[in-house]
Amino acid sequence: MHVSRRTVIQGTGVAALAALGAAQSTGTASAAAPSPKKTSAKATGLELDSTAWSYDAANDVYYQLGIAYVTNPATTDYENLSIYVPGAYLTATPNSDGTTYTATVNRKGTVGKYSAGTAPIAIPVNTPGYSAQSPATSYNFNAVSAYLAAGLVYVWPGLRGTSSSTDTLTGDAPWGVTDLKAAVRYLRYNRGILPGSTDSVFLFGMSGGGAQDTVAGSSGDSSLYLPYLRSIGAAMEDADGRSLSDAVNGVMAWCPITNLAEANLSYEWNMGQFASTATRAAGTWTSAYSGDLAGAYATYVNRLGLRDEQGKRLQLTRSSSGTYLAGSYYEHLLSVITTSLNNFLADTTFPYTYTPPSGPPGPPSAAAASTTFETAADYIAYLNSSSTWVDYDSGTGKATVLSLEGFVTSQKNASKPVGAFDGYARGQTENGVFGTGLDAPLHFAPLTRDVIAKNETAYAAYSDWDSSYGASAYASDFAEADSIGNDVAWRANAYNPMYYLSPALGGYRRSQVAPHWRIRTGIAQGDTGNTTEINLALALRNYGIGSVDFATVWAQGHTQAERTGSATANFIAWVESIVTK
Repeated sequence: MHVSRRTVIQGTGVAALAALGAAQSTGTASAAAPSPKKTSAKATGLELDSTAWSYDAANDVYYQLGIAYVTNPATTDYENLSIYVPGAYLTATPNSDGTTYTATVNRKGTVGKYSAGTAPIAIPVNTPGYSAQSPATSYNFNAVSAYLAAGLVYVWPGLRGTSSSTDTLTGDAPWGVTDLKAAVRYLRYNRGILPGSTDSVFLFGMSGGGAQDTVAGSSGDSSLYLPYLRSIGAAMEDADGRSLSDAVNGVMAWCPITNLAEANLSYEWNMGQFASTATRAAGTWTSAYSGDLAGAYATYVNRLGLRDEQGKRLQLTRSSSGTYLAGSYYEHLLSVITTSLNNFLADTTFPYTYTPPSGPPGPPSAAAASTTFETAADYIAYLNSSSTWVDYDSGTGKATVLSLEGFVTSQKNASKPVGAFDGYARGQTENGVFGTGLDAPLHFAPLTRDVIAKNETAYAAYSDWDSSYGASAYASDFAEADSIGNDVAWRANAYNPMYYLSPALGGYRRSQVAPHWRIRTGIAQGDTGNTTEINLALALRNYGIGSVDFATVWAQGHTQAERTGSATANFIAWVESIVTK
């Protein structure tokens, strides 16, 4: 994410959260039923209050707002959640106050293919730029209607993030994911009195939200989070003393800005090496830095030992031109781009009118105004207008992408400076994510530090170099401890899905990884490299996750990218395909 911090989420699923706090509730319940059974569990302060339901009679929805999901919150402004339940899943009686209801789970209640016991629980993670997710303060049916109509239970937790930091409170990593895990644990603590299946918890989010649900989905029950969870009074055991889990069943991630440990390197290899302006202009130390980062990416990705679906080891090798633009990993990347283009050609009816995205970044070759292409061949000719990088067989209607440079130059220019995630002057959004509170950004990426340390003497010969950019700054930042006593390296591992998924890294097989994943990304976005989602999908499959639905979407940027249909409808259908299979 760029230092400006993207705050607009496109699409109907995640963006709808903004509307949830905008309207007041109406309606009364008409169903009558016995009072709920008393639980024998000793009180811990985390019991759901079954006498505190509100009811929207017009839409048959029960809901509760402002439920504290931890007993020792760092901030009550964020660490509370809201629950929205289809009316069929509860049986209720009005309370004497005339506005609230006492309700028990109606085990016979059904909506569509689900019952009160099988209904999936959907949890949005709307944290662009790793910002906070504010909890709901009022009720708005329209924002949750699609999910409830499909029979899902919708749970919206407030989460700390970079935007919630103050002089006395930090929302930086790993607190956002910690809060998310605590919310999941709260649901499991209350599984006996709450509709919905806590075995079917699905997270969904985009950009920084997609990143944080990816981290949560890969780090289920990781010991790295235990001291953080205990510090805020999260539910660690159920009423019978059995350990609770924060692992989830599925993750929907659109354009996740993740895998931050490698992100500086992959960005320069994937895109930066084809740019020659601004921080990549000849004669600058950052241009040399870009090339060194790109070269270091080859060493890193080769160490990961990623394999394709046929079991072939994916590696980069030296090339006659460019930086490591050869080898099985390079060919795999081209095959993903080729698939994306062919999907677009199959999905598109020509004549086709392309309208550039309203906000950056879009394909750099896009015309300023809408352009109509009469045939697929016309569109391919347009792509090849500066250089031939796509081969097209008009007989089969299939395209083949021939070079990464051609694709990037046409469709995916670098929109961030060198040091795109861990900035040499700590100016990127992610430096704040690993900071220690308001206006206290820190370096966090050892792979980046290693490149600086190896080449610092050469960089110092450039007139635009400053000694504050040196490796010593990284060393001092890495040593900074948070309130739990963990240093930056610890926190960076906690926020790196590859730490849990790759056998080359220390967290491998030490967490409960979600068994179902759906990953979508706009292929033209300049926010991160193609490598981010590709490496994530490969690592998940290599880990043994059999349910990985991954696609890049042609001609779309940083958005809730979908080949066809709406993001919300496609997410709901994906969940159904898993739960009812």
